[in-house]
Amino acid sequence: MNDGFLIDSWSLFKEYVDKKHLEIVAEKFVDICGEYGFSDNEMIEAIGGCNYLDSAIRYYLELDDEEDEE
Repeated sequence: MNDGFLIDSWSLFKEYVDKKHLEIVAEKFVDICGEYGFSDNEMIEAIGGCNYLDSAIRYYLELDDEEDEE
């Protein structure tokens, strides 16, 4: 698996999620990705694809915005 798969998968089904639920669905999506073997580095590489996904990854990995920029 790689960061492209993560971004593509999220992009595929986020269009079908009610906008008011995107934040929680993104968090659950990232949780599942972590459980199924996505590494921290793969998730970090996916940051920048979608604001909801970015926030969920940062939350999951307990990253600050400053850490991500380094």
